[in-house]
Amino acid sequence: MKYFAQINNIRLLLSSFVLVALTVSCNEKIDEEYMRTAQEPTILEYLETGKFAANYTEYVNLLKQVPVSFRSTSTVAQLLSARGHYTCFAPNNQAIYDYLQELKEKDIINEASWDGFRSEATLDSVRKVIVYNSIIDGSNTERVIEMGDIMAKGEHEEFLTPNLNNRKIYKITIDGEYYINGVARIDPDRRDVKSLNGRVHEVHAVIAPSNDTMTDVFRQMVAERKKGFLVMAKLILACGLEDTLSKTQDDVWENMVLNEEVKDLPYHPTEGEDQTGSIPLHRKYGFTIFSETDAFWEGLIGKTYDQITVEDIKTKLIELGAYPNARQDNDYTNEENIINQFVTYHILPEKLVKGRLVIHYNEKGFNYKTSGSKFTIPVYDYYTTMGKRRLLKIYQSAESAKEDPNPSDWNAGIYLNRFPILHNARGLDNNEEDLDYNTYHEFVPAQFKDPGSAHTIYLDENKGVRVKMEAEDNAEYQNLTNSCIYPLDRLLVYTENVQNRLFGERIRIDMSTMFPEMINNDLRRPYEFYPEGSTRTKAFPVEYPYLADVQMETGTKFYYLSGTECSWSNYQMDEFNIIGTYEFTMKLPPVPKKGQYEIRFGVSSGSSWRSMCQVYFGSNKNYLPAKNIPMDLRIGFQRHRFRSGDQSSNFGYSLNGSDYSEEANLPMEDQDEINKALKTRGFMKGPKYFHIGYSTNALLGNQAENVTRRIMVSEELDPDLTYYIRFKNVLNNDQLQFFMDYFEFVSKEVYDNPVEPEDIW
Repeated sequence: MKYFAQINNIRLLLSSFVLVALTVSCNEKIDEEYMRTAQEPTILEYLETGKFAANYTEYVNLLKQVPVSFRSTSTVAQLLSARGHYTCFAPNNQAIYDYLQELKEKDIINEASWDGFRSEATLDSVRKVIVYNSIIDGSNTERVIEMGDIMAKGEHEEFLTPNLNNRKIYKITIDGEYYINGVARIDPDRRDVKSLNGRVHEVHAVIAPSNDTMTDVFRQMVAERKKGFLVMAKLILACGLEDTLSKTQDDVWENMVLNEEVKDLPYHPTEGEDQTGSIPLHRKYGFTIFSETDAFWEGLIGKTYDQITVEDIKTKLIELGAYPNARQDNDYTNEENIINQFVTYHILPEKLVKGRLVIHYNEKGFNYKTSGSKFTIPVYDYYTTMGKRRLLKIYQSAESAKEDPNPSDWNAGIYLNRFPILHNARGLDNNEEDLDYNTYHEFVPAQFKDPGSAHTIYLDENKGVRVKMEAEDNAEYQNLTNSCIYPLDRLLVYTENVQNRLFGERIRIDMSTMFPEMINNDLRRPYEFYPEGSTRTKAFPVEYPYLADVQMETGTKFYYLSGTECSWSNYQMDEFNIIGTYEFTMKLPPVPKKGQYEIRFGVSSGSSWRSMCQVYFGSNKNYLPAKNIPMDLRIGFQRHRFRSGDQSSNFGYSLNGSDYSEEANLPMEDQDEINKALKTRGFMKGPKYFHIGYSTNALLGNQAENVTRRIMVSEELDPDLTYYIRFKNVLNNDQLQFFMDYFEFVSKEVYDNPVEPEDIW
């Protein structure tokens, strides 16, 4: 496997934070072929001999002492002498002196000098903290961070490529000056220095990200009675979640990678030899907490924040009618308890950093390369919460962004459980005389469905709960080592109304959203090539359950193809692509309410490499009945693509005619009749929601005959049961691909509604 050297298990207690496993994403040996001596200086030459070399003598000394990995004799200084694309945030001498003074004040060292360390291990760790956090290796993406990139980045929004400590950094702006991680000011006169192998930015403080977990933060809040999220901290600790929220990484996986007990898969046969099937180097845990603020609770409870108790919150929830079927005793660790249900609905087992709460890529009208924050149609996703499994919808639209105090911000208008009426050519509020008749935008001003007879916490509940991105009191909690926390503008409760609204809409989930590991390890939908390993391909070995909700059998070769820089006909462009004599079982998200559902499967049949599989489904993972006949992924609406050659389809379309795409221009009633005929055979056209490739001029999904949906399962489902689905290869060819893009969970209230038929989006 292509090994990118890493430092692991170096831990040093530094007052309130721990220096965790340090990781280097560069080759473990510096190839002499790439060493350069030229008139144009390398980064190291600039730091050693440039005009301002006297500023960096301490830093250069550290670069020459710190190895690129525990396996290597090469130093980071040698790395910065080699060809590459490095970004160096070089701390000046005063920054390093200040850092040593800080360690002395925390009683980590005896005096503020290199002679003040009590052990060689502590000295070694501190050197690595200073060096590894200051350098980003962009060699695989051939990108460096220039000053323009820093200025353009949103506040607290992380840069895509991690540093050599495997931590992502961010910038904030204070009085017109730029700070890395809010502490390291970039020198305005000695920044963006171009060198042969990258960029140098002088900083006035050491970049040393805290390794506090969410548990550390909550315990500190309680101990110090710190205002902000103290009430939520009390609730989480009462529910016994501190051990869970302290998890940072799977050490078993880390050791297996280090000892090469798990191997890269071969390169994917249709992706080319440059697309190595590299396994992830890490298996991190992460969490997102959406929380009401202490100020909110003060207004609701009528006490000062530090006097509010868990019992006060329970009393208020009972008074409001929240979770009426929950237990109301004091065993808050029980998932059936009212406090536990309230708290865990606020927590996701994924770390969703700013800019990634929803994914913009190829939704209709949006070009991720050029659109910036000019949003088009709504973007949304559905996540399974912790504790008692329930769905949480995260939503953003052009219209919701305009409601935000800072509407131009990339993160403006993020709502939880927002259910607006959309111009979708359906329902009583749409008519063909309206220019917005079928644009899939919100009405302006926004309109929301009547909550009906269900008891609600707020009468306008369907507007959703806004995530307050502009709040100052949450900034320091957005970049914790394993989690982030976002304040809410009002109470978040999984009410009967929320369940009804989720039941009444089509739930479309991108496959990469279903697996927390994809998000916590920066594997899902990268906007650039991966900074290490394969450029746009990742793979998962059968020997270890890296994806906890996927059980693979021997012979399964499980790949994730990000689709970066491709023009594929996929939702959000990415896909899972499985080959071999595959057989694997997946845990599915919960449904919101008991009822009849269709489970649909998005398929791009535009390749003769597609496979055929048998689908099994049920709530007993050890006994899953087969569903229908095997699902053939080679079947398109105009042509069926086989390795032996294309065949004209049996859906009534000519092989090379335009009759299929022209159907999108027919009156809606005619399109409905065509769709009904397709559904009788278990097929649906692709959604109108996304376009093929990232160009906004490309065909939409419902205009391309190879973009299809299959109805795999149609039966009654229960929100209190856990369901599994299994796919098994039925063809005698282990090179053919099982393609997996997105699922749809659609209740009968949506797909068979006589008043408001399902839309084509």
